[in-house]
Amino acid sequence: MEITQITVLEDVELNNPVFIEALPGIGHVGKLAADHMIDEFNATKFAEIYSPSFPPQVFVGEEGLIENMINELYYVKNVGEDNLDIIILVGNTQALSPEGQYGVCQDILNFVKGKGASKIFTLGGMATGQPVEESKIFGAATDEENIELLKEAEVEIRSNDGGIVGASGLFLGLGLRQEMNGICLMGQTPGYFIDAQSAEAILNKLAVLLNFEIDTDKLEERAEETKEMLAKAQQMEQDIINKA
Repeated sequence: MEITQITVLEDVELNNPVFIEALPGIGHVGKLAADHMIDEFNATKFAEIYSPSFPPQVFVGEEGLIENMINELYYVKNVGEDNLDIIILVGNTQALSPEGQYGVCQDILNFVKGKGASKIFTLGGMATGQPVEESKIFGAATDEENIELLKEAEVEIRSNDGGIVGASGLFLGLGLRQEMNGICLMGQTPGYFIDAQSAEAILNKLAVLLNFEIDTDKLEERAEETKEMLAKAQQMEQDIINKA
């Protein structure tokens, strides 16, 4: 039997926290946005999550040091004008199998619900397969009230356009069965590189929805680097075509 192991590093008390999921996905859009939040808000890691459902491998990091496949939970208190407490889920992987996805997501959901979480935000990318001039943010929600919030924040409603795969969709579906409402924010991205521009756009919409301010200068720098990289790649591709 696959068992999710949640190692608690700090037994923190939180006040009705918002739960934000941002595991690796298309363009790493959600993960990049959440990692930036963690840095800017100086969030504290309070739990580590391991599972036999994660890929059977390790990462080799700096100077040959090994890194486990892992998910992590961070918290930050009193964010923005509403003094929100927030729990952020990040990591370097998702579960591989459908059964593993259900098991891990349900166990994490039970854990954060035990910390008082009642609302879920999931962050991810929506692949276009081609360059994007300006990343548009699409949204979906579990209920009409949150759809209205998305409209007020000028988020494009994703309607009758396929599903939301992986953890970003599953957390909302499982949460809905436990009376935990939520929103998925999806940033347009080509899907074939780490997209800081889309991450910045999704973070700006999240800031509107949760009524906080955040400095995105570092993301803007990363987005410009990405644009330059893409422009060079396109130029190299065109040069090859011209020589053919």
